[in-house]
Amino acid sequence: MVVKDPPTAAKGRTAEPMAGRAPVVAIVCSSGGLHAAGRVLSGLSATFAGAVIVLQHVSPDHRSMLPEILAGRTELPVAAARDGQPLLPGRVVVAPAGHHLLVTGDVRVALIMSGPLPPPRPSADLLLASLTLACGADAIAVVLSGEGSDGATGATAVHRFGGTVIVTDEASTSHFSMPRACIARDGIVEHVVPLDQVASLLIGLVAGRRAR
Repeated sequence: MVVKDPPTAAKGRTAEPMAGRAPVVAIVCSSGGLHAAGRVLSGLSATFAGAVIVLQHVSPDHRSMLPEILAGRTELPVAAARDGQPLLPGRVVVAPAGHHLLVTGDVRVALIMSGPLPPPRPSADLLLASLTLACGADAIAVVLSGEGSDGATGATAVHRFGGTVIVTDEASTSHFSMPRACIARDGIVEHVVPLDQVASLLIGLVAGRRAR
């Protein structure tokens, strides 16, 4: 199922992809997200032309093995994000525990300490809001399995600045709260698809942007 924008939701969506710049895909999730993110990445080949960020909620004092686990499920190189590194096509960076991951104006990683208390951390809203300010129509938000509503505000920003928002459908999502929170916003979601269709959708979207 594809969710179309109502006429009023199109206001503010005037940005166009920038020629020569790689789209940046931000995959955000929480509970059930390891499986979901792994399924998406497994469908992306080594020739995938977008930069990829993976963010899953995790306790700040937890040593996350997410980069190592995801590296075994995709042909793309996967590593924990480093402060200041550029977001490059065909590479996956994973938000580390204890930090929020933001994207700078020159499309680099900015890590800031998240602290011991909620809101959810790393924050999907902070990531997506900074990504859309940096990349505009070249930003693609993918909201996968997770509890709560983190990501809905950031996804709204992505939509408003001309980017694309994808969420998985309820039938293929183990914890549907995060996708549902995005769908509940007025017309911000462009695509509601089964989990197994996310990778092929991303390939098509990225190829279409790169061809412009």
